[in-house]
Order: sequence, then structure tokens, then C-alpha cells
Amino acid sequence: MSFNSIEFAVLLVITYLLYRVLSLRGQNTLLLSASYIFYGWWNVKLLYLIVLSTVIDFVCGAMIDVGWLSKQNRRLISVVLVLAAVLFDTLQWQAVQLSLLPLTIAVNWVDLVPNTWSGWWVLAATVPFVAIANFLYSRSAQLEEARRRTLFLVLSVVANLSILGIFKYANFFTNSVVDGFRWLGLEADSITLNLILPIGISFYTFKAISYAVDIYRGRLHASHHFWDFALFWVYFPPLLAGPIDRASHLLPQLTHRRHLSFQQTSDGIFLILFGLFKKVAIADGVASSVNAVYQTTGALSWLDIVAATVLYALQIYAGFSGYFDIGRGVSKLFGIELMLNFNLPYFSKTPSEFWERWHISLSSWLRDYLYIPLGGSRHGTFNTYRNLMITMLLGGLWHGAAWNFILWGGYQGTLLCGYRVLSKTERRSDDVVSFRKRLASILAIAIFFGLTCYGWLLFRATSLEQIVTFTRLLIVDFGNLSLGMPKPPLSALLGIPLLVGYECLEYFTRTSKVALWVPTPLRAALYATLILILIMGESNAPVQFIYSQF
Repeated sequence: MSFNSIEFAVLLVITYLLYRVLSLRGQNTLLLSASYIFYGWWNVKLLYLIVLSTVIDFVCGAMIDVGWLSKQNRRLISVVLVLAAVLFDTLQWQAVQLSLLPLTIAVNWVDLVPNTWSGWWVLAATVPFVAIANFLYSRSAQLEEARRRTLFLVLSVVANLSILGIFKYANFFTNSVVDGFRWLGLEADSITLNLILPIGISFYTFKAISYAVDIYRGRLHASHHFWDFALFWVYFPPLLAGPIDRASHLLPQLTHRRHLSFQQTSDGIFLILFGLFKKVAIADGVASSVNAVYQTTGALSWLDIVAATVLYALQIYAGFSGYFDIGRGVSKLFGIELMLNFNLPYFSKTPSEFWERWHISLSSWLRDYLYIPLGGSRHGTFNTYRNLMITMLLGGLWHGAAWNFILWGGYQGTLLCGYRVLSKTERRSDDVVSFRKRLASILAIAIFFGLTCYGWLLFRATSLEQIVTFTRLLIVDFGNLSLGMPKPPLSALLGIPLLVGYECLEYFTRTSKVALWVPTPLRAALYATLILILIMGESNAPVQFIYSQF
């Protein structure tokens, strides 16, 4: 279920109306149920993986923090895990046909229960797993504190990275090994695991690791209410597109009473509208033009590559930030604030500023849980550059199991290191005329936007051969202004200038609430224009959210 679908609109309306009349405990139960429906709409079987991860990190957090679990919690999570295996993996939900408009449910009871071993193996594995885990619990609780804390920290990190590695990277690494053997002239059989990539797995894996590490560092106490923790784990507005919200920020909002205000609701509605405008009218609108260049085998010009890459920069930003805006707006309707994840990234002048503005929750996660533990900038210039490169290479790998993502991460690391070198040698002058400062600032933004766009070329490329070909054309075909790329639809042609103008106002006025700052007539005109362009964008072919694969 995606944010720009009719099914989600129906789910949101029903959830919101019920939410307004329930108590805190009822609200949390409702949000948990809505979150499981939202995620399970993609594939019900993936919900078992969500429950398994929830149980593992709930247990690990409690054992790191206080070293014990109540009998009630031990019984609860044992029953929940077995029931999840039955409900989400054993039962064959393709036998159930559900439609929301109109609401109809048809069940083929014969096909609902599997009649072969392949339908029961997860349940058969879960029962002994639960029994063994309960047996080992008493031994683990008797360990010396330091050993116990370290053991369960390692268990949490290894378990989460193992799940991520199996589902996301196993085929990439096995195929890379096979390709390496073939490059050496040795024959090797290719091994491919037929696995469904769980949507948003990278987001909730990093959320799990930060939860365990923060408890270990003493910055956070573990949650001892399983259902509150389960809601934190699967809370649907940030589940697919982030932010990677820390438990210290999100959990207290889920466990305390929320106060809904008119201002918060109006802000949420505007964010939902603005996010849909960016995703449907712009991101989906330019997708066909970008694909016409990046998926072609025909001849291309310098201008084709430049135009398609700039449009892709807009596509990935409008799609990603738009999806986040919708999630943030939906969360505001429930009285819950998500951290800001984008802050005008294309107005950055330097690589470090870009990563303070783009996907802020990921860049801050990489800084706090990878770059700083590696040593940060504390042990000399060489180690600083090494730590930056390791961090960005792994950040690139986080985005996807392909060499172009690793190359993109290496490129971003090179930009960060190169800027640090230049920033040490450049001369600074405080007596520069204000006009020259502004001109230099605009020039710096334009230059770095060009560097960012080349990074997006690496990110979007379908193969290493395409990267080489496009890079060569950018050099040897420089200035060729023949354009064969198809023109984007009207929604994008109108939406892009509106988005750029709106963000320019945000940048120069230094306010993130331009829509509330302008007079009421202009605000009404803005809303009407957004709705009009959004309606135009409904004719665009829907495109899968780019970051859902991460």
C-alpha cells in the first residue's frame, strides 16, 4: 500500500476518525493495527519478519538495560511469535480477496490452509526456536553484567544485519564472487536465492541497531511494554521512507497522551498535499523522460544526458521528500512529530552541508554509529579521510546491492575528503563586498549542484558500462545541444518552477513555513494551484517509490 493510493486514503480516513474518539491505549492499538494492515498490504508473509525483529530487539533491549524480562512478557512474546508464524506465514492469504471500494471480502477456505510441508516449515521452526530461547533465558540472566550487556548488544546487531544481509545482499555477493571467478577464467555456477525483498528493511534495521546501541551507551532505557515497542517498531508513517527516528525521540510520544491542535492538523494537511504534489505531479511526471535516456540503447547527445540527469535529481528529491512530507503530515494528524529529514539540500554549497540537509536521519545515523566509533576526525588526517571513505562506501551499499551504489558512496566520500583539503588551503576574507559574497554563494550552489547531479548519474545508472559511456559522452560530446529526450508532461513543467520558487522563498526568508507566512489570499491561491497541478498529475503513470527498494 503506497501513500498515493486509494486504499491508503480509505485506511487513513477510517483510522483518523476512530483515533479522535479513543483513549491513549485505544489509539495505540488502532495505530498498531493500521500499521500492520499498511505493511501487510504489500505481502502478508513479510509481517512475520517484522514480528520476529520486534521480539528479538525487545528482548535484547531489556537484557542490555536491566538483565531480565517479566514472566508476563516472556509468555506474551512466545505466544505472539508462534501466532505470527500461523497467521502471517502458514495461512495462504492469497485465498482471501479483499476490496475496499466497495468493501467486499471473499475467502476460499480450501486454499487458506496449506496441504504441503512448504506451507508449515516456518511454524515448525518457530516452535523449537521459542522453546530453546526460553531455556537459554535463565542462563543468560545469570551472566555477569558486562558480559550480558555485550552479548545481547552483539546478538541484536548480528541478528539485524544477518536478516538484512540475507534478504538484500546475499544474491549480490554470490553473483559478484561468480563473476570474479569467471573474470579469472574459472567456471562457477551461479546461486540465486528466490527471496522477496522486504520493503523498508534498511530503514528498520538501522532503527533497531540504534535502539540497542543507545541502551548500551546509557542514553536510553529499554521499553518494557511490548505493545508500545511493537508500535514504535512498525509505526507506518516513517516505515517506508524514514526518517530513521531514534527511540529517544519517538517512543515517548507513543507512550504519553497526545494533544491535537488545529494548527498541527492544518500543517499536516498541507504537508500531505505538498507531498502528493511533489510525488505525483513532479517525480512521476519526469520518470518517463529519465527512463527514456537511462534505459535506451540508442544514440544520445550531451544535452540528453545532462537533461535526464538533472530531471532525475528532481525526481529522486521530489519523490523521496514528497513521500516523507506525506508521512510527516499523516503523523501530525495523530499528534506525533517526526524529525525533519530534508532541509533544502540543493541549496548546499559544500558536500558536508549537503549531508546536513539531505536524508538527515541517515547521515546523522552514519555519523553517530559508524563514523565516530571508527574514530571520526580524532586521530589525524589520514584516519579522518579513511573513516569518511568507509562511512560513505557503506552508506552507498546501504542504498542497494549493486556496484553503482558503492561507486556513488565512494564518489560522495571523495567529495567530502576533497572539500576538507580545499577548506584548509582557501583564504578567507571578511572585507569582501556583500554583493560579491552573494554572487559567490550562488556560484557555489550551482557548482555543487552540478557535482551532485553527476553523483546521481552514478546512482541511477543501470550498469558500470553505462557509467563509462555517459561519462565519456559528457566529455567528448560537450556542448551538443540536440535533444532527443521526450518532453515531460504538463504537470511536471508547471510543478517544477513552482517547487523551485517555493524553496527559493524558504531559503531566502529562512523559514520552513512559507505557506503560513504569506497572506491568506496568496495561501489560498497556492493551495488551489497545488490541487490543480496534482489533478493534472493523476494522468501520469504511477512509479514505484524509489527508496522503497532500500
